[in-house]
Amino acid sequence: MASGALTLGIIFVTQIIVGILGNLSLFCHYINSYFTGCRLRTTDLILKHMIVGNSFSLLCKGVPEAMAAFGWEHFLSDLGCKLLSFLHRVGRGVSIGSICLLSILQATTISPWTSRWAQLKVKAPKYITPSLVLCWILQMLVNVIFPICITRKLSDKNVTDYKDFGYCSSIRHNKATDSVFAALLSFPDVVCLGLMLGASSCMVLILHRHKQRVRHIRTANVALRSSPESRATKSILLLVSTFVYFYTLSSIFQAVLALSNNPGTFLVNITGIMAMLFPAISPFLLMSHDSSISSLCFAWIRNVKSPHLWRNM
Repeated sequence: MASGALTLGIIFVTQIIVGILGNLSLFCHYINSYFTGCRLRTTDLILKHMIVGNSFSLLCKGVPEAMAAFGWEHFLSDLGCKLLSFLHRVGRGVSIGSICLLSILQATTISPWTSRWAQLKVKAPKYITPSLVLCWILQMLVNVIFPICITRKLSDKNVTDYKDFGYCSSIRHNKATDSVFAALLSFPDVVCLGLMLGASSCMVLILHRHKQRVRHIRTANVALRSSPESRATKSILLLVSTFVYFYTLSSIFQAVLALSNNPGTFLVNITGIMAMLFPAISPFLLMSHDSSISSLCFAWIRNVKSPHLWRNM
């Protein structure tokens, strides 16, 4: 095995292990809260769906990529290629939709009662479950094209009607058709991205105005310690900004891959690595900025119980 392939395989395996451990830690956090009867926050249901979406992306994309890097390119059947490609895309879409919903919910939560969003502050929690269900349904409908176009890796090297993606292949279309498919698949993501950026801008503006109002107050409780709403908002802003950064890089490589008639091995591999970056690191971003989560997820390391396990948003 070439050193480059070995290095690539190690990268994929590392992403899988790190990502699964992070998402599993969050999952255990919510399981523990369920059995201990702790009251969950409004955003926790959204984060649960993000965990599921991240896990689908990591396992359905990372495992085949790692096995192909280690030389096992023909291990998937036609059904396996179709199913894994579909689940990866659905998981990726649900993760994007969850972050979008999370940012919108937080923007309405911290908005002043005198703003135009005041009525949504009360109604928003009621729409979380229907919105998540709709997100799953829309992603399944949008990505149904993948089971149609994706097939197992072909052993015949002279086949010119298919694109080789390492462990699977896809039907080759002309550039016009590929552009239309890419636009249709990207449309929901672009909408979510726009909503995220809008909600994030509102949160930044609200936090800035709040900081200006309390600047003259010198009490320790206000000056030295931010509110739970402020800490939660900053955590979500970090999550959104990180997602936008990695999503932009991933989308660029995916667009080039979709429009390439003969994608090279390097392009296929770097696209796979970029697609797995955010699902792997997002749980650690949440844990590093949320003491209620990190105190439970890493209690076996620190052996210290947090005095405030739960707080309301």
